[in-house]
Amino acid sequence: MSLQNLPGARERRVSTGGIDLCVVELGDATQPTIVLVHGYPDSKEVWTQVARRLAEQWHVVLYDVRGHGRSTAPVPLRGGFTLEKLTDDFLAVVDAVSPDRPVHVVGHDWGSVQAWEFATVSRTEGRIASFTSMSGPSLDHFGHWIKRRMSRPTPRRVGQLLGQGAKSWYVYMLHTPVLPELAWRGPLGKQWPRILERLEKVPPGDYPTSSLPNDAAHGAWLYRDNVRSRLRRPRADAFAHVPVQLITPTGDIFLSEPLYDELDAWVPQLTRRSLPAKHWVPRTRPDQLASWIGEFAAANEEAARGGVPVRDTSPTGAHADRFGGQLVLVTGAAGGIGRATAFAFAEAGARVVAVDRDAEGASRTAELARLIGAPAAWAETVDVSDEQAMEKLAEKVAAEYGIVDVLVNNAGIGLSGSFLETTAEEWKNVLDVNLWGVIHGCRLFGKQMADRGQGGHIVNTASAAAYQPSRALPAYSTSKAAVLMLSECLRAELAEKSIGVSAICPGIVNTNITATTRFAGADAAEEKRLRKRTSKLYGMRNYPPEKVAEAILRAVVRNQAVVPVTPESHAARFVSRLSPGVLRGIARLKPPL
Repeated sequence: MSLQNLPGARERRVSTGGIDLCVVELGDATQPTIVLVHGYPDSKEVWTQVARRLAEQWHVVLYDVRGHGRSTAPVPLRGGFTLEKLTDDFLAVVDAVSPDRPVHVVGHDWGSVQAWEFATVSRTEGRIASFTSMSGPSLDHFGHWIKRRMSRPTPRRVGQLLGQGAKSWYVYMLHTPVLPELAWRGPLGKQWPRILERLEKVPPGDYPTSSLPNDAAHGAWLYRDNVRSRLRRPRADAFAHVPVQLITPTGDIFLSEPLYDELDAWVPQLTRRSLPAKHWVPRTRPDQLASWIGEFAAANEEAARGGVPVRDTSPTGAHADRFGGQLVLVTGAAGGIGRATAFAFAEAGARVVAVDRDAEGASRTAELARLIGAPAAWAETVDVSDEQAMEKLAEKVAAEYGIVDVLVNNAGIGLSGSFLETTAEEWKNVLDVNLWGVIHGCRLFGKQMADRGQGGHIVNTASAAAYQPSRALPAYSTSKAAVLMLSECLRAELAEKSIGVSAICPGIVNTNITATTRFAGADAAEEKRLRKRTSKLYGMRNYPPEKVAEAILRAVVRNQAVVPVTPESHAARFVSRLSPGVLRGIARLKPPL
């Protein structure tokens, strides 16, 4: 859906310095305003999906930068795109759409470059409430960054200079006369949508617009009018007078992360977030950006009303720099390892989808996850063994919450008893949940990850029983061994999609799975006795599910393949590889139940 066709979209023209700017407003105009500023070679449509989400709670304003989209271009072009004139345009838009209230500014690419100017010059003080920057540094900060490395050329600093210099190849090209304009109005402009789709996995749709060739040709003057002059003579007073949220895509092919190493010296109130994605995050990660932008703006609105400094809204957990704002889906999340895992990701600042067939338990997990630190958490009631229900879940999650970044297939049931006493129905039940539930999750959510093209991670909860044979657990062990092999196969296949796959193999963990384990061949009274006895043994072992959750987060960070967790799981894994005959001998022993 195009920007103009979004429900409630309102277009107006704003005139400034001989330029007519095309401005679009969404949402309730009585709410605080968020202004989205696009980069190069984009138009305001790059923000469509982010704007749609933000407009549910905010007054959202987008405008085509001069010379782009449906805004007019300066005449002559040379000298018409200076940061000073871009600041004039911004103030004209803000005065028109929010004359009595400061606005929250969000910039991407060159939209961020010019928004750094807005956030650091004195004439905008009082007109900006906060600034969210992504994929575009301040030219003044960049200039000082370069000078410091040239004045003290240590090996590390030289490496940083060379690395960023290589990433900035396009800047040199855009300074050449005529050739960029010919390329954009010729073959490059025609191929650009396919280039974005192939390299960045940008989905097709209303972006880029038909104005792209002219936008890109005009936008070359953004570089020519500003880059060399500012890098040679960067301002010494380029300190931000507003709170800043820096979102860094870790896979950005144009900007290196060290470029922001010294940003704290320029920004008194800085919140840092990283995102495992490429450059065009407004199109590939609109759900996460909308969540972060809204959260940061809300925190600053709250601070302004209370007259207190804004709190740092970045997550503070052990893996906050890795999972902050990511979307994590956990099955079997009503209790045990699933609930502990949902809480661990929530503490790291992830958005969490808690899935379980126990609706009340899933809702409780989501509620507590929000209290722990998740910026958002939802509960979904699904039986993972139901293929159609899982398909509907995958469609709903993608449409309402976004593409999952980390999938944890944890749902499982226990079954104990000899092979000869285990019925076909009992075999079917345990395989439907423990194996087919994992298959459904990997197939549906894994395909969404692959189609997005921005990587991801799948975690499948197997067990030490996957490589430790047992006469008491033939069905359960078979299901978990299949999960282990499935994970290994998927890991090989999905590596080329930058999707990691980990199999987690706990041993004896103190969870409620023992209270629901079926015992083949036992009547109701005997099954009750066996459950009580097993629960007591697991309780005596008292290995907490929180330690398994910690192992799961480490596995994702380190992209580990097979992760034994408990000491007995490590020991069994070691023996299974060194001397499997020993485990076969142990398997013949009758369990003490």
